[in-house]
Amino acid sequence: MKLLVDSGSTKADWIAIAESGKVLFSTQTLGLNPEVLNKEEFISRLNDSVDISQNKNKVSHLFFYGAGCGTDRMKKFLKELYEQYFPNATVVIHEDTYAAVYATTPKNEKAIVCILGTGSNCSYFDGNSLHQKVQSLGYIVMDDCSGNQFGRQLIRGYYFGKMPKAMAQEFEKEFDLDADVIKHHLYKEPNPNAYLASFAKFLIQHKDDAFCQKIILSSMEDFVENYIKQFENCHEVPIHFIGSIAFYLKAELRQVLDKQGLQLGNVLKRPIDGLIEFHQQEA
Repeated sequence: MKLLVDSGSTKADWIAIAESGKVLFSTQTLGLNPEVLNKEEFISRLNDSVDISQNKNKVSHLFFYGAGCGTDRMKKFLKELYEQYFPNATVVIHEDTYAAVYATTPKNEKAIVCILGTGSNCSYFDGNSLHQKVQSLGYIVMDDCSGNQFGRQLIRGYYFGKMPKAMAQEFEKEFDLDADVIKHHLYKEPNPNAYLASFAKFLIQHKDDAFCQKIILSSMEDFVENYIKQFENCHEVPIHFIGSIAFYLKAELRQVLDKQGLQLGNVLKRPIDGLIEFHQQEA
């Protein structure tokens, strides 16, 4: 049995396939980002899934594609953890961008591949290997145009009195905006980046409002300047996107990329279905 995992900070999609390529089961856990979780939290989230915990001895291969796996230290941490949890499995760890590449990019084609979800990322795929010029420093410093950045901007807009009054009243009805509650989630609870990203749905629901449009378009422009344009051939290859932010704001993405003379490629909400096809072909 092969286990395929596509994990962000908010959630992780799991698919089990037989050696024949047949899908055996699919399930979902909370996100498994090694940058924000410790070993005990990982194990707890794995054990919460009956499908995973009851089949862990049957797994022969685990292919994990995850946020927070961009450094050798994090890859080593995850490999050792999963080798202990799945004792009979060969474990392969890839950063989540590889999942995005395999899901969006036809075999041997060149492309820039971006992730816009809870966090954000951007890589160049030369048809064989991934290339990154900037290593992510995580949600506090980077993650332009991500769900967590949008959440942060909405909260700031509300607290600084920049959000339109009617929108602020609606914002208050939808979320608990007590300062102590927000600070508790940010500084005492796990996954503060996912907590911030939970506010992004409000931005998307109100994306046509001028206040939200300004946040969306300026963040996308920053992403283009800081991430996409780091690659000199960005005007020569398609730019693919994975993630809920990209999926629900596709029209705005196209507007910003067209303005810069850049080619919008495939835009998918999640890569797991593409991963199934990729690994079935490898079976």
